Amino acid sequence: MNEQFTGQVAVVTGAASGLGLAIAKRLRPLGARVAMLDLNERALHKASEEVGEDTFPRTLDLTDQAAVGTVIEKIGAEFGRIDILVNSAGVTGKTNIKSHEVDASDLRFVFDVNFMASFFTARAVLPWMLKRNYGRILHIASIAGKEGNAGMLAYSASKAAVIGMTKVQGKEYAETGITINALAPAVIQTPMVDAMPEEQVKYMTDKIPMKRCGTLDEIAHMATFIVSPGTGFTTGFTFDMTGGRATY
Repeated sequence: MNEQFTGQVAVVTGAASGLGLAIAKRLRPLGARVAMLDLNERALHKASEEVGEDTFPRTLDLTDQAAVGTVIEKIGAEFGRIDILVNSAGVTGKTNIKSHEVDASDLRFVFDVNFMASFFTARAVLPWMLKRNYGRILHIASIAGKEGNAGMLAYSASKAAVIGMTKVQGKEYAETGITINALAPAVIQTPMVDAMPEEQVKYMTDKIPMKRCGTLDEIAHMATFIVSPGTGFTTGFTFDMTGGRATY
């Protein structure tokens, strides 16, 4: 077994299901100790059991900056290091609606989960990474953040903000041994997508030349590559995973 992450500590948000769980399942057999963060306590502990030993579930509201700081400090203090952060937690908010129908409270909620939570976790782990002049941060963005999906103002705008943050952070820490990148998938078959209106999913899938959703295995494979020790000369970049939709 190629345990390329042996000794490393990874923090994965949204780890109770979907992308986060798939990524945790990929990192653990490769040697990483994985701190799994999610708000859903029951689902999180079940997911941790699925992933196996050397996983550490932490129930957490990622939109609470103080709580995020406390949990990250405890993880760093317990292991003496944090090498990887994958921000997978995300929500779509209300979809299949025009901009004039968007409720401001829903917009704020989506931004809090998709953007502010990613900012809070990155802000908290960066001092631990700077201590060792090494780190890998991956923000899960979306093709919607590049192109905008009609009917998904809150989601598209929040993911555009994630991409903007990635570009800034990549430049700020480029000389420190820390890389900060984003991954922009098209539609990935997850519980979040399953809960969306059929019309909205069809609108997104029809834009994909491969005419299918991506799989959790495919995104976990790509995420693992991005946060691997060998991917050290790419930072501030948004990786494409769109079945041919994004060609730039």
